[in-house]
Amino acid sequence: MKIVFDYRETGDVTTELQKMGVDLKSRRLQIGDFLISKDTAVERKTVHDFLQSIINKRIFSQLSDLKKFEKPLLIIEGDEDIYSLRDIHENAIRGALLCISLDYGIPIIKTKDQKDTALFLYSLAKREQLELKKPVASRYKRSRMNKKELQEHIVSGLPHVGPTLAKNLLKKFKTIEKIFSTSDQDLVKVDKIGKKKAKEIRKIIEKKYR
Repeated sequence: MKIVFDYRETGDVTTELQKMGVDLKSRRLQIGDFLISKDTAVERKTVHDFLQSIINKRIFSQLSDLKKFEKPLLIIEGDEDIYSLRDIHENAIRGALLCISLDYGIPIIKTKDQKDTALFLYSLAKREQLELKKPVASRYKRSRMNKKELQEHIVSGLPHVGPTLAKNLLKKFKTIEKIFSTSDQDLVKVDKIGKKKAKEIRKIIEKKYR
């Protein structure tokens, strides 16, 4: 079996896969961290990485690209309590997990450590390559955002604003400029934005850069 992995993925995962006899190929991958077959790509994040990607919104652009594969998967690795590691409200974490599963349609696999991740990747490669006879091939490159996607990406960078809420804001106010200049009283008129969330959005917009 062969697995192509991003050259930045170093450590026990690749070491364990080598011990299992997997033929590993290191490349600079534009989408995902591991290519298992022509249809299956895996994004791997530790619990800490996953929480940070929620904060900076990077997870959503990564998963948008990952969906170019027929069978995308997200691995969240680590046995830490996901709700206590960072100063992120539990509902925000639950919302992100639901968004990934329901809005993006990407299954989430939980592994306890790097060895467990390696065992899962091995089983996945066995299924795809030996049982389903699918070759490993990287057919996709990270796509450039069109103007609409870029607008949504910019707005989703606001506090507690994900892809769905970014679309709601743009549908309501039409332009990014109007969103940034509107009052918190008008922001609450958008579905799923309450007073607290509106105030936090206005606070970050008005805060001076230092």
